[in-house]
Amino acid sequence: MDLRVPEYAYMFGFLQADGNLYQGVGRKGCLTVEINARDIHILRQFQKLTPYYSNITARTRSTNFAESHSSTTWSLCSLKARTTLNELGLPYGRKSKTIAPPHGDFSPRDHLRGIIDADGSVGYTSKGFPFISLTTASTAIGTYLCGYTQKITGAERNIKRNARDAIYNILYTNENAQKLAADLYYSDCLSLDRKKSAADSLRSWARPAGMRVAPERRRWTAHEDRVLLRLNSDAAAAQELGRTEKSCCIRLWRLRTGQVPVPAAR
Repeated sequence: MDLRVPEYAYMFGFLQADGNLYQGVGRKGCLTVEINARDIHILRQFQKLTPYYSNITARTRSTNFAESHSSTTWSLCSLKARTTLNELGLPYGRKSKTIAPPHGDFSPRDHLRGIIDADGSVGYTSKGFPFISLTTASTAIGTYLCGYTQKITGAERNIKRNARDAIYNILYTNENAQKLAADLYYSDCLSLDRKKSAADSLRSWARPAGMRVAPERRRWTAHEDRVLLRLNSDAAAAQELGRTEKSCCIRLWRLRTGQVPVPAAR
């Protein structure tokens, strides 16, 4: 499973997000992936990519969200295959907080597309604006997506877990979403058909006339924090740093209350 090959990188990302690697007694165990029946085509592709026996089953059951839900499950029991996946970075058991970019060389955009196909969303907001989002419990994956996207679009993100369930909700909209979608969902790439169609549809969006482009937020540097603490004055710091008094006031309050770390003295 060479993760420099786009199809394997995508497959591994999908398995990290939506797969379950179970380790039984002795040499027993199994990899399973259960998804909506409408996406069975991707499991068939995984089956073709895997040189070991595996099977795909279907079932219909009642869930909290629907009286009748049809799903398909891909199951792979080969010890050699499971060992390979585990060594590449797919943990046994609970994994939502521990998954991370693969060990060794890999194709980043294909791996990220696999993660977003499994745990993300692509499309338009209720107001008709393009978006790509990812919901993840993993700090490593959240940071990895933000770093990659910044290289593609220039958009900076500081991830933070939400208060309700300690999950990262990472969102890109408008032109940033368009650029990221075009990079991840390129022509003839392996992906969920519905996500690829949604990503392709983002290309046609154009910013409405008169819609203001929000400027990128100016990040505080350690040097600016030291100046702010030294002057201990909103007005004086605003004049020296070229910032508003309000932003200096808020930043100084955050430094004093420990909400942001105090920079080391020089």
